[in-house]
Amino acid sequence: MSDSSPGSPGRRTVLCGVALTGAAGLGLTACSGGSGGRAPAVPTAPVDLGAADAVPVGGARLYREKRLVVSQPSEGEYRAFSAVCTHAGCVLTSVKELEADCTCHGSLFDTTSGEVLAGPAGAPLPSVPVRVEDGRLVAGPGD
Repeated sequence: MSDSSPGSPGRRTVLCGVALTGAAGLGLTACSGGSGGRAPAVPTAPVDLGAADAVPVGGARLYREKRLVVSQPSEGEYRAFSAVCTHAGCVLTSVKELEADCTCHGSLFDTTSGEVLAGPAGAPLPSVPVRVEDGRLVAGPGD
């Protein structure tokens, strides 16, 4: 007796299709940029980043645990951006001088503008307000 009638897929075909669909779904979940219960890409409350002098003049610092990157292109001028890559939602992995790298898929960003320097990311990093209060950097909305 056959597992399928003429014109309908066999049990083996259906099981293979289900297995492939599940594997594809896992791959998409691992690389998806969807929120899926994650924190927002930009802070919704003020975030104390510590001493302002921890960000070098002409350079940047990655606050990976806070999901922020801050640059100081010139003395006393700070710029902050979300450190969540706009391609797939990975947190940036490193900064060198004024460039931030996402090693998940190779995107590279300018830490003074948030602009994409190398893809696959197609959108810039979202800007985050940043200010110095009593020698400390505070990112996010004001009080």
